[in-house]
Amino acid sequence: MKESVTTYFEGHLIEDNAELTLVELCRASGASEQQLMLWVYEGAFEPRGTEPQEWLFSGTALRRAATAQRLTQALEINAEGIALVLDLLEEIDGLRGQLARTRASR
Repeated sequence: MKESVTTYFEGHLIEDNAELTLVELCRASGASEQQLMLWVYEGAFEPRGTEPQEWLFSGTALRRAATAQRLTQALEINAEGIALVLDLLEEIDGLRGQLARTRASR
């Protein structure tokens, strides 16, 4: 008889309009402050505020930061590459959405 394995996930829902500080975004995404600051300077993120201690990130930034963290760990993509990859992934998602809407309207 084959044993079944149960996996549990725990998470928190963050609304897109929520605002996270640099420290909160680091905790939620698993990225270090240094990584996130580098990604901001490379254009991957555009926080509100002028100084890192004043930065506020949207809830959407959490998804991007978590993706950036995974890409950095798994594929060793540098900070310049992270900005490009995140933008390309966002573009792909947008195109897939357009395609799905086009197919649904037929």
